[in-house]
Amino acid sequence: MSEATPAVRRTRVPEPSEVGRFYDRFARLAVMVGPEANATMHFGYWDSPEDGATLREAAARMTEVMIGKVRVGAGEHLLDVGCGLGGPGVRLAQATGARVTGVTISREQAKLANRLAAEEGLAERVRFEHADAVRLPYAADSFDAAWALESIIHVPDRGRVLSEMARVVRPGGRVLVTDIFERVPIPAHKRAPVDAYYRETLLGPAVTIDDYPGLIRNAGLLVDEIVDISGNVMRKTMTEAARLKGQAPAEIEELHADDPAFQLDMGALAEVWELGYLLVVAHRPEG
Repeated sequence: MSEATPAVRRTRVPEPSEVGRFYDRFARLAVMVGPEANATMHFGYWDSPEDGATLREAAARMTEVMIGKVRVGAGEHLLDVGCGLGGPGVRLAQATGARVTGVTISREQAKLANRLAAEEGLAERVRFEHADAVRLPYAADSFDAAWALESIIHVPDRGRVLSEMARVVRPGGRVLVTDIFERVPIPAHKRAPVDAYYRETLLGPAVTIDDYPGLIRNAGLLVDEIVDISGNVMRKTMTEAARLKGQAPAEIEELHADDPAFQLDMGALAEVWELGYLLVVAHRPEG
């Protein structure tokens, strides 16, 4: 008998309000940490196992990968679904001249993201709003493109988010998603840190890469590429996250001593090669 388990959800599905409070809490932590937090709110991208980039540098590179794939230009309008603290959206606006509207379920994140846009002199082109990704408050065809950088990991129904993104993007516009997935079933002896990660960071149901063609098709989109980039992302991100946690100032460690999410064993997760990271590029068909 195999000791592996299928890619099924092992914890309850989080409510949007819970996810909002979760990121409100970490937004306040970000204020204490400073600019480093804004740059490292998402996973990093390393070119090779020998790449010595820090998490901050690799997270910036992940944003550049997304910018290269989404293909928006000056004057065009991107929707950033699950915008976090605003770093990727602000960077896209700087790099391309595009306008950006970001949405987040966290009011604290929206406030800090708008502050960042203002500090960078981009308030006229970049704004962030409190909204739910499964009920986007925008008319059809409002945007030239949309992306969801890791935010879809928290949603119980990924298909609804993809359908909403497809609805608000014009025909021909690109839709990008990054997601955590199970490359193969997780062995029993590795399940504990994975289950804790799903539970304490309020992740939605586990998916496989084979789920995505159907999710994209059912949303009314066409697949351009679905790529497993785990080797460039997962192990190094978890290892760097563990290192940074070990270097956290005593006041932050004390403040979050009883916070299960802050106390996760990221080093153990670095050893779970079965947990992966994928990049999806799709577009809304013309006509």
